[in-house]
Amino acid sequence: MSVSEQGDHVNAADAPQAPQAPEVSGVSGARAPGDESLCPYRLVLEHVTSRWGVLILIALLDRPYRFSELRREVGRHGRGVSEKMLAQTLQTLQRDGLVHRDARPVIPPRVDYSLTGLGREAAEQVRALARWTERRMPDVERARRAYDEARALSSRAS
Repeated sequence: MSVSEQGDHVNAADAPQAPQAPEVSGVSGARAPGDESLCPYRLVLEHVTSRWGVLILIALLDRPYRFSELRREVGRHGRGVSEKMLAQTLQTLQRDGLVHRDARPVIPPRVDYSLTGLGREAAEQVRALARWTERRMPDVERARRAYDEARALSSRAS
């Protein structure tokens, strides 16, 4: 997972500041920010395994990315991520201590995102699960077909 445009320039629109109070990204039943007391473990798990969280963490395992590069890299794996959702997810992962945001005061502005030690550990686990899913997908598809056929037979018998 790498993007060859390492030298492209970032303008202010490419590296937006994430909103101050993000929603929980990609999670159904999202809770208000700061509401970790309900189940802090589950909340972190939701952040790491969210639709965009998984792709961001796996991409950042390869190398640091600038905002626009990361958006393109994540978009290579299905439908593209919006700037707003990418910014919110990055901010959430940054708050959890998984992603580091390095904003350099140069012209044009340069912002790089990378994994922290904790983020690398989480990303390796997520990547292992993604690889397992890819490897075992034929078995999952067989199980789904068998389940669907059994349900169809039982509904006809009713």
